[in-house]
Formats: sequence, C-alpha cells, structure tokens
Amino acid sequence: MNYPQEDIKPYDNSAEKSPQVEQMFDNIAHKYDLLNHALSMGIDKNWRKKAINWLKPYAPQRIMDVATGTGDFAILAYQSLKPQELIGTDISEGMMDVGRKKVEKEGLSGKINFAREDCTSLSFQNESFDAITVAFGIRNFENLDKGLSEMQRVLKKNGHLVILELTTPDRFPMKQLFTIYAKIVIPILGKLLSKDKSAYTYLPRTIKAFPQGEIMKDIIIRAGFGEVNFKRLTFGICTLYTATK
Repeated sequence: MNYPQEDIKPYDNSAEKSPQVEQMFDNIAHKYDLLNHALSMGIDKNWRKKAINWLKPYAPQRIMDVATGTGDFAILAYQSLKPQELIGTDISEGMMDVGRKKVEKEGLSGKINFAREDCTSLSFQNESFDAITVAFGIRNFENLDKGLSEMQRVLKKNGHLVILELTTPDRFPMKQLFTIYAKIVIPILGKLLSKDKSAYTYLPRTIKAFPQGEIMKDIIIRAGFGEVNFKRLTFGICTLYTATK
C-alpha cells in the first residue's frame, strides 16, 4: 500500500526517496542534535526514556536501533538496558559518523556498533534480534510496509518492537499551535541552524502526512505484529507504539 508520506521527498519529486533522505541527513548531520533538541525543546529525551522503560521488563540482549541517526537512542538504550549487543542501522553514513564519535566519547566503542542498512532490505538473518527500536525515523521510510515486514522478519518470536514518532495533535488548542509551529518556526529555525531549507520544510510535511494512532496500529498489525498499542505523549506531539512478534 502507498502512504502519503512516501510521496514526500526532500528535494526532487522525480527521483527516488531513499537517496534524497540519505543526502538530506548527510547534509544536516553536523547540526542534527542541536536542531533536534531545540525543535523539541528538550522533551525528546523524556520520550526516549519512556520507550526504553517499556523494554526494561523484557531485558532484551540483542537490540537493533533502526534509523539510528546520531545514536542518541542507541546510547541511552545501552546505558539503561545493558544488552550483550546493540547495533544502530541507518542509510546516512554522515549521521552515523557523528554517532560513532559520541559512542567513543561515552566509552562505549565495541559495545554499540553501526552499520549502513536499507530498512526495506535488511542483511540480517531471520529472528536475529530480541528487540527493535525506531525513534523519529519511520516516517522517512520509502516503503512503510516493507520496512515493518523486514523488522518483523529479523525479530525473534516474542521479540518486541518500539516506535517513537512525531505526530500532529488532534485537539484544540495544541492542534492549532502545532500547525503554526510546524509551518513557520521549524523551517525558519532549521534554515538558520542547518542552512538546508529543504530539510526543514520536508520534515513537517512528513509529520502531517504520516499515519498515526489507530491507523498506524492497524498497519503494524498487518505487518505481522501482535499486542500492538500506542500512547500519545505531550498532548499528542509524539506517539509511542509498542508491539510483540
């Protein structure tokens, strides 16, 4: 099935989405953390903690962090969960290079590894991971169904999936305030800090177009997951999805 956000591309609508997303994140990698924390006013750290706390009772020993970016979620997950192995995957080497430096600074080299992977065609064998996490990256997938199916394939039976994604609030007044913030503040701040205007006009558009709530829950179920639940965080600005294979 084709979803609206899959047709939204950072630069050229005639070209494939994945290479453009890779280029965009390579372009903004050196400013991504600053922008991410500024645009969320630091609340994103609490969202990550909530996602990781959900995994704690299951004590996963092999974890993959998909669309790992600069590794913030991977580092926090390792520090909190102490798995035997944690691998962060992404299509942007620029973002992962920043992540590798952060991992080294935290003294976690060799404990957290990074690998360039296309989420719609992962190189790992079936049932390889106890848990898979995706924080603020799933809306950039070129094919959402394929990405979810691949994660389901490489997840062990009874393994767990955790997704954090930005969403649009659906109640007054946050809905109206968020619309103004997404249309005006994010592009202006993004352009000032990253010099890549396209990136921060693209990102709000994907947030608005991405399936959320019950619709996203049904999409995850169709990919073969069970026990699918979601919780809106901070007035619906972010949503936490959880599922079990």
